[in-house]
Amino acid sequence: MAEGLDVAQIRERLGHRMLIASKSAYQWARRRSPTQVVFVAGMQRSGTNMLMDRLERSYLTDVYHERDPRAFDNYRMRERTVIRRLVAESRAPTFVIKALCELDRLSALMTEFAPAKTVWIVRDYRDAVRSALNSFGNFTKQVARIAADRLVDDWRAGGMSEATHAIVRSLWHPEMSEASAAALIWYFRNVLYFEQGFDCDARVRLVFYEQLVQEPERECREVFDFLGVPYSADITRGVFASSIRHKSLPGVEPAVAELCEGLARRFEQVARQGGGQ
Repeated sequence: MAEGLDVAQIRERLGHRMLIASKSAYQWARRRSPTQVVFVAGMQRSGTNMLMDRLERSYLTDVYHERDPRAFDNYRMRERTVIRRLVAESRAPTFVIKALCELDRLSALMTEFAPAKTVWIVRDYRDAVRSALNSFGNFTKQVARIAADRLVDDWRAGGMSEATHAIVRSLWHPEMSEASAAALIWYFRNVLYFEQGFDCDARVRLVFYEQLVQEPERECREVFDFLGVPYSADITRGVFASSIRHKSLPGVEPAVAELCEGLARRFEQVARQGGGQ
């Protein structure tokens, strides 16, 4: 079997290719200009790919993943002129693009590409960090550079406030573990949600990864309703909840864990109050 894939994975890939091909033909035949731009945001390893894949299953969306060289260079969004051209050339009513490295610029992006909306997905920091540790590295070095200078040329530090930088500096030390550093990055990237006032912004919807994978039909239907995109039953195909663990994460210092748990409670409070929706 190709690339070590099992039969189910091969069928899923073939089905996805067929979907994209038929979707492209459908959009070429109708050639509708976009009526809105949608940014999918959140910290890396928080389920943004899963959400993008759900949106891509609609025939009324034009979806640009961060691996798409037309819109991204090394996972960072290309110049605004390039994105504006892609929007102008799109044939779908809803233009969807990933915005992870650009979290700090989302408010400006929504204004520039109005009418625009954002779906921000947040995942339990322990699972997000565990996944990040399996996929990436050098978190300690990254935090060291940012602790030394919040204006360093690193997208991770983008938009960092003086207050957040003070927290990072107070927690940073040379012996910090990779897990603690990754958790600290989870904090200061996700706190941008509140620092930009998205908890009170009707253009932004907050989605929890855990709810998305455990109740995919309800959560996806609500996201699609928020975006004004028709929902169909096959949207949730391929969603699974096996990646939810919620177990303790060894190596995260108590002070960093407390910081992350406090931010998680703020997100939960937003959900209870119906904010960001």
